[in-house]
Formats: sequence, structure tokens, C-alpha cells
Amino acid sequence: MSTIEIQGRKIGTGHPTYIIGEIGLNHNGSVELAKKLIDAACLAGCDAVKFQKRTPEICVPEDMKTVQRETPWGIMSYLDYRYKVEFGEEEYRQIDDYCREKSIAWFASPWDEPSVDFLEQFDPPAYKIASACLTDQGLRKRIVAAGRPTVMSTGMSTIPEIEAAVSELSANPLAIAHCTSAYPCKVDQLNLRMIHTLQAKYPEHPIGYSGHETGLTTSVAAVALGATFLERHITLDRAMWGSDQAASIEPGGLMRLTRDVRVVEAALGDGVKVVYESERPLLKKLRRHPS
Repeated sequence: MSTIEIQGRKIGTGHPTYIIGEIGLNHNGSVELAKKLIDAACLAGCDAVKFQKRTPEICVPEDMKTVQRETPWGIMSYLDYRYKVEFGEEEYRQIDDYCREKSIAWFASPWDEPSVDFLEQFDPPAYKIASACLTDQGLRKRIVAAGRPTVMSTGMSTIPEIEAAVSELSANPLAIAHCTSAYPCKVDQLNLRMIHTLQAKYPEHPIGYSGHETGLTTSVAAVALGATFLERHITLDRAMWGSDQAASIEPGGLMRLTRDVRVVEAALGDGVKVVYESERPLLKKLRRHPS
């Protein structure tokens, strides 16, 4: 299986699992909250943090723009709410500086073509295509034109849709994430064996896992099944306001997740049977030898 590289870090079989802390919109429009989430990702040993970037005027459906919504900032239209939680250039400058200071990679999922143009000014090491955007041909073409490594999630997508996206996005280094787009996702809908299905179908691309379940066990299991990268939403408090918070991992859980992933990596080994030096004293003591 081939590898891709994001900011000097290789992703693929034989390399440590690349762990992405998905901040998304869990910052609720606050740079200070975003920085605390970056701190949590750094402390846990994540390789990268990821955000989402939208142009609300494009991404919000017309019939939703004027719908009134209760928010922590009062009742406002859905369009106004989307602008409220969207970072602009000033905020991303601060994020870019902070991630450089903390020596952690950051990139984003652009949800529309102008958002790709916006993100290009920060020279991102990669792009992520969200499951909801997998069939957006205009967005795919714009990302391909940017010429950067791409991570693609496959939630809510059929095999033919995945095939069409992979065919186009393979123009650049591409990693593919198995995903079920439910928030939070029920355990019996995770279908982790899809990791093997994608590995068999696309041996030339690293296969990973983007999880939206509660708990940590199944994400560790994904790594045991061969996921070469792992993405989970992160939050400071799962009870915070926001649609993704309940399916996210708090800082303590994130630390346990990264610890357990590294333990599993060490335990998996290389599949070559050897007699370890630690076994030899017991071998000598316990094994009967024919006379």
C-alpha cells in the first residue's frame, strides 16, 4: 500500500497511525476555545487538527436561510448563525500562528470552491473532503487544481459515488477514510470491516477511519483492523452547545485514545514468528526435550 505525506509525516502501512483531532465547528466561533482544543490535541499527541470552512451564503440552502434558531447568542436566522460560527482571515491567521508555535499541522475541510481559494492563502499541507461533499464535482475539481494531498471521507456514499470521487481525486496523493455519517453513530452501524473492503479495492491508497461514535474502543479496533489514520471530533465538554459535541471526545478521552492506539501498534508486530529472548528462560525450564 502506498503512502501520502502531510507536512513531513508519512501516512500508510508501516508508519505510525496518523491521528487527526477534528475541531470542526466545536470552537463555536471562539478563537480562544479553538486554541484550547489545539492545546488538548498537542497534549494528547495528535499529529494534526482539522477545521471546517464554509461560505454560508453558498452552503446554507435557500429554504433554511431565514429559519429562526435558538443559539447561545439569542434567536437568529440560520444564515446569521452560520456566519457567527465561521472563522474569517483574522481568526485563521491566529490559528495558523498558534499551530506553528505548537508544532502541530492544521488543515480544513472546505465545503465550497471559494473556501478552497480562501484556505490557499495559508498554504495548507492537505485538504479534507467531507462525506457530505464527496459528490460535489466543482469542489473536487478545485481541490485537484490546488495540487495538495487530500483525505476523503466516504460516509453517506455509495460505491459508485466513491469510485467516481477516487477516480478524479487520485490526480493528487489521496487517502481514503471509511466513515458512517451519523452523529453519534450507533455501534452496529460502524461497519468497521469496510476498512478491509476499501484496502482490497484501493491498495494504492492509504485507508483510514473517521469515527463519530461515542467511546474509544471501536476507534482503537479500527487501527487493529489496519486503519493507517484516525480522525475523531474533539471537544472540551460533550455537553457544550453544538451539533457535533455529543459525538466528540473530551481531552481526557483523547489522551487515552492516542495512548491505546500506540499500545495496539506496538502489540501488532510484523507477523513474523520468532522466539523472543524473553521466552528463552522459560523455554529451557518448561519444555521437555526428547531423549
